[in-house]
Amino acid sequence: MAKSHPSGLTVRWHHALAEIPQPQWDRLAVPLQTPFLEWHWLHNLETSGSAVRNTGWQPCHLTVWQGETLLGAAALYLKGHSYGEFVFDHQWADLAQRLGIDYYPKLLGMAPFTPAEGYRFLIDPEANEFLITQIMVEAIDHFCQTNQISGCNFLFVDRQWQKQMENLGFTGWLHHSYIWQNQNFQSFDDYLQIFNANQRRNIKRERKAVQKADLRIQVLQGDQIPHHFFPTIYRFYSNTCDKFYWGSKYLTKKFFQSLYEDYRARVVLVLAFPEHDEQHPVGLSFCLRKGDRLYGRYWGSLADYDCLHFEACYYQPIEWAIGEGVKLFDPGAGGRHKRRRGFPATANYSLHRFYHPKMQQILQIYIDEINAMEQAEIDAINQDLPFSRKEISLALEQ
Repeated sequence: MAKSHPSGLTVRWHHALAEIPQPQWDRLAVPLQTPFLEWHWLHNLETSGSAVRNTGWQPCHLTVWQGETLLGAAALYLKGHSYGEFVFDHQWADLAQRLGIDYYPKLLGMAPFTPAEGYRFLIDPEANEFLITQIMVEAIDHFCQTNQISGCNFLFVDRQWQKQMENLGFTGWLHHSYIWQNQNFQSFDDYLQIFNANQRRNIKRERKAVQKADLRIQVLQGDQIPHHFFPTIYRFYSNTCDKFYWGSKYLTKKFFQSLYEDYRARVVLVLAFPEHDEQHPVGLSFCLRKGDRLYGRYWGSLADYDCLHFEACYYQPIEWAIGEGVKLFDPGAGGRHKRRRGFPATANYSLHRFYHPKMQQILQIYIDEINAMEQAEIDAINQDLPFSRKEISLALEQ
């Protein structure tokens, strides 16, 4: 669906990322810090049956063109539920129901199932960024109002882009995640020195527990990873979902299998093997690396090994990150236990616009109070960090 704009540009909506040429999309996406807006990642979510209409993620991507040149793009989805988003807007859905307003469908901008900061519109650096952004916002407003969409929401947004969008009338909602930053550490022992004595002993004890279980940990990246390990990732992911997170198995086996062909360069696996067996891991942590950033996504184990979760998901990735010069490690969603292991609570934002006047009015009235409560929660968490060095920076570098 294409529509000419008075500026001479063309606005198009797409029901599949396959409709947009990969080189055009990645010309805008690859320079970004986040790996989750790249064409192969998003395309794989669709072709694997993970983020598709039948799962409640109807692709509805927006693009702006000058002739055959892509100037702007947005990964967007029509949602009939709020699962897989990690920004819990159920209170807004409940409010809408009490007001007799249909909350679903809603329009959502994010990398599906990925609570990692960095979402934004993709804009050609040679184009007029404000003009392209304004055209895209106008197209979104028209689409939502014409199709009776309750609202538009962008989750885990890029911080600089957030400011632009707030100037265009979107409202920021504060949340937090747990982020590790490399404070110029030279080694894992150097990293340990930020903790007080009790927590240093605790971390050393947890790492020794894995050694006592006769497990050998190996970190592999990109081409180092054998092809047959990619289907194995699904086995561990599925096992963890079945055990702890009923109803959260969003990704298919095909998704993980397909990563090998076009996306393995970004993949980092932390594997736990029994002694004398290098072919059959009993535990696995699946991460992605782009530039100086590392993202933990999924993990699982075939048996209960004391402290293996901490080793595979935190300590080994941190040790590897220090050696690789990684500056930031986002270990994934949830878990206050992360703060005990060097991950302070770190602010992130979502952006929202409701198209029903009453909902938008309530959002604007109460959002400052809601954000103040969230900031107080962040401050309380970080006042209880087990650090001995008070000069450790808690501010996220841009």
